[in-house]
Amino acid sequence: MENIRIQDDLYTYVNQKTLDELVIPDDKPVAGGFTELADSVEKIMMGEFETMTKEKSFPNEHLERACELYAIAMDAERKAKDGIAPALKNLSVLGEIKSVEDVSRLYKTLSLKGIPTPINIGVETDMKNTKQRLVYIQGASVILPDASYYKPGMEAQKEQIIGIWANVAKAVMAKTDLSSEDQEKYVNDALAFDEIIAGLAKTQEEWSKYVEMYNPMDTDKTCEMLSTLDFKLVLNDLFGHIPTTIVVTEPRYFGDFAKILNADTVELYKHWAYVTGLLSSCSYLSEELRDMGGMYHRAIMGVAKMQSIEKFAYNLAASMYSEPVGIYYGEKYFGEEAKKDITEIVYQIIDTYKERIKTNEILGEETREKAILKLSKMGVKMGYPDKVRPVYEKLVFNKEDSLYDIVLSLKAIRELELYSKLDKPTEPENWAMPGHMVNACYDPFVNDITFPAAILQAPFYSLKQSRSENLGGIGAVIGHEISHAFDSNGAKCDENGNINDWWTEDDFKRFEGKVNQMIEQFDGIELPWGKVNGAFIVSENMADNGGMGVTLDIMSRTDGASYEEYFHNWAKIWCQKSRPEYAQMLLQVDVHGPAMLRANIPPRNFSEWYTAFGVTESDKMYIAPEKRIVIW
Repeated sequence: MENIRIQDDLYTYVNQKTLDELVIPDDKPVAGGFTELADSVEKIMMGEFETMTKEKSFPNEHLERACELYAIAMDAERKAKDGIAPALKNLSVLGEIKSVEDVSRLYKTLSLKGIPTPINIGVETDMKNTKQRLVYIQGASVILPDASYYKPGMEAQKEQIIGIWANVAKAVMAKTDLSSEDQEKYVNDALAFDEIIAGLAKTQEEWSKYVEMYNPMDTDKTCEMLSTLDFKLVLNDLFGHIPTTIVVTEPRYFGDFAKILNADTVELYKHWAYVTGLLSSCSYLSEELRDMGGMYHRAIMGVAKMQSIEKFAYNLAASMYSEPVGIYYGEKYFGEEAKKDITEIVYQIIDTYKERIKTNEILGEETREKAILKLSKMGVKMGYPDKVRPVYEKLVFNKEDSLYDIVLSLKAIRELELYSKLDKPTEPENWAMPGHMVNACYDPFVNDITFPAAILQAPFYSLKQSRSENLGGIGAVIGHEISHAFDSNGAKCDENGNINDWWTEDDFKRFEGKVNQMIEQFDGIELPWGKVNGAFIVSENMADNGGMGVTLDIMSRTDGASYEEYFHNWAKIWCQKSRPEYAQMLLQVDVHGPAMLRANIPPRNFSEWYTAFGVTESDKMYIAPEKRIVIW
């Protein structure tokens, strides 16, 4: 390959050697970046689980239960003996459904048994009064990765992926006690019901505008929409009373709900629930079925091999007991010195953000004050929580049960706990992510940022890295998460996390102009695996822009600052190699842009990039000054 110049391609210049050496594991769709850190944490914690299990020495009862679950999931012989029987026994309740009335009567049972239903009912924070909770309803999921796959222009991809799914479904159905004719009919009916759902379901692009999910309705009006379902009976079964307000997250879907569930579609629904329910159960059955059931998802991601039983067992246990596992990891592998240093960086970024807001060209004085107030009230969660939530005391299981029944019982405990929260105050102190997760987030309805201990390591952050490298790594990512408070979604929530119009009309028009510019900067970029949808990924691109802007500001006041180190580390954190199938799928389902673009486009908007590397009009990493976008 010819020598790459940094002025033409920052991402490849910094990462080429690593990319050449990176090998994507057989059981993964991607390697490098976040994945590499996640793999190292997984390896450490698998070792911890193995040691604790072997020595029968546990730091607390939560880790003891997690290790017991791990040991059961590791027992291939025991799972083979149970076979498919636990799932078939669980699915037998579908045999009681003869009419739409039966779906209403059995809804709670179906939900607690993990059997798919045409309506998903949950309890979430009231987006307009974040101190309380409301009932939210959502539609069923489609079989393909996203509803966009069913749209015109996607026919070839749809046909190919549906073919893969049908083959997997038929192979798993052959393990049931149904006749071959019934097996064929169930799969065909499942696909027919999926088509009905797909015509009304939201795409990921629509879901990405999360404020638009908030459509509160009077319960009586919601019942009229769901006329084929006895919705009040369902609500009473779940909550012991009938709530007065329901948030309808998918008005199109529920506005036409009678098309989804009616006397003519009940059988289609039953067969769809049986087939999709069985496929989702395979992970917790025998190793043979785990392999068979996972073939569909592996195929659409280009993955050749299923996860090893050791990785599967650890990840299952770590997900079921995520908070105690995260606290254990954080306490053992994340030091107080690092926590103190990283917390100082966070508050430096927040303070710098406030100063930048004061001179921001989009905002008038009134809106500026409210933006600064929002930053002042932003919560900061770094590392791991101080204590485990009470729900973990309830996550007890019978060790004699099958793995499938244990997982089902633990999920049911969590679901019942969620239903019980409806009339109780929200708990903003709860963490959105566990300490062992390599990720970070901003919660718009709490107005806080969470940085688990696992992401607070090189190349994102290290006490051994220079301040410039840390600012180009974790600093820019912290700035990214803070910027979500003012992205195309977050800008619609106030300092308390409530959906609230706190902007003047003129200010918001100027802001929307910047949003549109950011959409245009990315929209239509051609990549080997597809075209970029600028509107879909705009909120994440705005956050990258904000994170870079605020940290470059700090760089300008940092002694010995090296912009070369800053931009090098920025490119390094996005280093990633993906399988083509996976990269293609992400364009449809992921609100984040491709890693290469996240590394290469944000720097072009800032003068520091041009000065650091002498970038001129003849270079590919150049954007004319009038086209550069700095939002915050």
